[in-house]
Amino acid sequence: MSLPHDQLPDAAGTPPAGGPSRRTFLKQSGGILGFALAPPIASQAEAIANKMAPASPILSGQTNVSLRINGQVKNLRLEPRTTLLDALRENLDLTGTKKGCDHGQCGACTVLVDGRRVNSCLTLAVMSQGKEITTIEGLAKGEELHPMQEAFLKHDGFQCGYCTPGQIMSGVACVKEGHATTDDQCREWMSGNICRCGAYPNILAAVREVAGQQAKG
Repeated sequence: MSLPHDQLPDAAGTPPAGGPSRRTFLKQSGGILGFALAPPIASQAEAIANKMAPASPILSGQTNVSLRINGQVKNLRLEPRTTLLDALRENLDLTGTKKGCDHGQCGACTVLVDGRRVNSCLTLAVMSQGKEITTIEGLAKGEELHPMQEAFLKHDGFQCGYCTPGQIMSGVACVKEGHATTDDQCREWMSGNICRCGAYPNILAAVREVAGQQAKG
């Protein structure tokens, strides 16, 4: 904004007759300058929203999921957020895998995925597609128990039995990994499986016996 010199206030701030005061002049000038420098708020908000938008569409509703479990392919319709644990128990009626803490802290839900121990309560079913999943139901060969199952029976490695499926699955992997060569090593690598009954000495004896059998074999 500009005014002719004859309409500008003098040095004392006294406006000419009919002209704006210095205060009015400064307010008008500041308002125009602020408006010119202000960012385009609407455009800025739109740019932020675009940056925060997901790169790909969010999956919702049920989707087709194909899982290979205990040597058999199972085709399911599941919510993308369904855990492997819930898929096993609720959709496939494989209730041997137990839901304990549901936070990955107790190990009761342990299954093997491509031979590795995983907490199925923290694993999404959709992420397990194309992998070999083994549950407690898949260890025995018909009526013939897995050596780890036999050892748990022999050494009475359970009381209430709730943690037992997870303990057995973890023990199988622990031996296969070569992490059961000593008592201390076995305790360390089985520490993620909690027994509320305190049957740890018997569990240790069972796992160590199977480890010894495989070492001799």
